[in-house]
Amino acid sequence: MDSTVQKEKAERLRSLHYGDNMLVLPNIWSPLGARILEKKGYPAVATASAAISAALGYEDGEKIKRATALDVIERIARAVDVPVTADIETGYGESLSELEETVFQVLGTGVAGINIEDGLEAGGALRDIDEQCQRIALVRRAAAARNIPLVINARIDSYFSSSFSTREDATEDAVARARAYSGAGADCVYPMGPGDEDTVRVLKNRIEGPLNILVTPNAAPLAVLQKLGVNRVSFGPFIFRSCMRKFADIADSIGRGGDYWCFSDMMSRAEVEEFLISGAE
Repeated sequence: MDSTVQKEKAERLRSLHYGDNMLVLPNIWSPLGARILEKKGYPAVATASAAISAALGYEDGEKIKRATALDVIERIARAVDVPVTADIETGYGESLSELEETVFQVLGTGVAGINIEDGLEAGGALRDIDEQCQRIALVRRAAAARNIPLVINARIDSYFSSSFSTREDATEDAVARARAYSGAGADCVYPMGPGDEDTVRVLKNRIEGPLNILVTPNAAPLAVLQKLGVNRVSFGPFIFRSCMRKFADIADSIGRGGDYWCFSDMMSRAEVEEFLISGAE
């Protein structure tokens, strides 16, 4: 992708965090999903690492190779004209030099933004705040070296960590990390958590700058999150899992030798082709 175009997309993505309308990102895992959202008027699209990994048959947590993840991300970025923000998990590299190489390769896919997280393992310890700040600052420098104002969304896993025995303790840690990460160069902070109205209100009141909230099945409605001043919402793997439930139900129906009710509300071939490229790869 032309660097001028990529820079413009990054600037456009950043501006979407400051508009009157909350940036809503139903996370996708394929170019087709990205095209559907673009056609339906979404101003940007975001990938979900868990959905991409699962679609390829692997668990989340950088179980697929970096090259594999980047290939999918690049295909998605090339598929649409709107900005794409990519979930790169912890950055595919423990050392700063490995992380820097990941950033350069990610920039080569044409994306306008990234998610980078501080969790070291599911439900376990988090990376030290100072160390994570070094990593975020490195991402900012690496992007600046390529003259791309990459939008950095710093994910905070305090609420998922076993290190905190109460919701209040997790909130204190999340707020401290949010402030530190913003100071290190993050454009938006993403304290992954329950998304309930009371917790979101506390986070919004105590964190300056754009706030990203995960929409879980039990989270506050979008209208409430908008009213609270949330800047961005993500859906993580929940849309993917909902689609997989539909697929599993179809498989069960066929396996029982039932009728074809499961195809009654499918897209027609013409409707699908509306989102496809007619030429060859």
